[in-house]
Amino acid sequence: MQNRLTVCEIAEELLGRRADGLFGAETLESFKGQTVLVTGGGGSVGSELCRCIAACGPRELIIFDIYENCAYELYDELSSLYGDAFDIRVEIGSVRDKKRLKLLFSKYKIDTVFHAAAHKHVPLMEECAPEAVKNNVLGTYNVCAATKDAGCGRFVLISTDKAVRPVSVMGATKRLCEMIVESMRGGKTAFSSVRFGNVLGSAGSVLPLFIKQIERGGPIRLTDRRMKRYFMTPREAAGLVMEAAAIGGEGELYVLDMGEQVNLYDMCLRLIELMGYDKTQISIEETGIRPGEKLSEEILIGGEHSVCKNGRIFAEKEKPVSGDEIEKALRELEAAAESGDNGLIKKALSRAVPEYSGI
Repeated sequence: MQNRLTVCEIAEELLGRRADGLFGAETLESFKGQTVLVTGGGGSVGSELCRCIAACGPRELIIFDIYENCAYELYDELSSLYGDAFDIRVEIGSVRDKKRLKLLFSKYKIDTVFHAAAHKHVPLMEECAPEAVKNNVLGTYNVCAATKDAGCGRFVLISTDKAVRPVSVMGATKRLCEMIVESMRGGKTAFSSVRFGNVLGSAGSVLPLFIKQIERGGPIRLTDRRMKRYFMTPREAAGLVMEAAAIGGEGELYVLDMGEQVNLYDMCLRLIELMGYDKTQISIEETGIRPGEKLSEEILIGGEHSVCKNGRIFAEKEKPVSGDEIEKALRELEAAAESGDNGLIKKALSRAVPEYSGI
């Protein structure tokens, strides 16, 4: 890279905004002295979230992930920064494993749970629908149930704008995850969800891919020059999650005001410039929209929402789903996932998520 900007710095330059001031002293104070669990803690968003929590002075931070290498690297990073200021624990395991989760929640007195573990790659999940159901839907239910049984104070699900009127398996599974959280109302735990746009610079996102393609001399491979997306930086993503947890609420769903959607073709041209090249040096090649993709995304299902005191976060009002409805949908989806039949899974998803149109 010719200009030595980091991926995070490039992301902020492309979006024209900084994440500073997204959350204040009151939010930071709400995590002080707490035991916080982050599922998928070694991932891009999970790790940034762990960094922000670490800066709050928790009593204990638990990094839960199936992939030990990323989890250990984060542990090493945070240990070198904070020493023995608080306990940092790495627990390896899967959200699919109910027994593992039960042991985890019995081992620690957890105050707050951030659920970031998920399969998120849209085209891959179109082909691997059983894994999307097992990991995203059933895994989320397992973590929610374990959280509720343990009487933890707060739970926050990380969702996506692809859950709004989904056309993909991944989006439909994440919409069902939101519905699961809504169904958990009533009890000691304050359950809520946050809905992200694309996290620019995260693993698997377009930015690192485009950077590599530019460094190789091009071409940049873009699905369609008309494609637009909502974007946020990793730090904005972490800030939204922490603010949602601090606000609390019964089944609330929070969305960050990310401004207007960004045209990916225009973003590529700007990225070429930021990396010190002329747009005539790097070509942009259209490859066509992939299965499960939209030309543009939405962030709200309905029109009713309220602005939170932060000013950049608003809450969408939704009718809660009953636990019985969720249980029925989960039984059907679990059977479909065990069959390994993508067609059966999509039909089951369409019954559970009426707005899903990916069949």
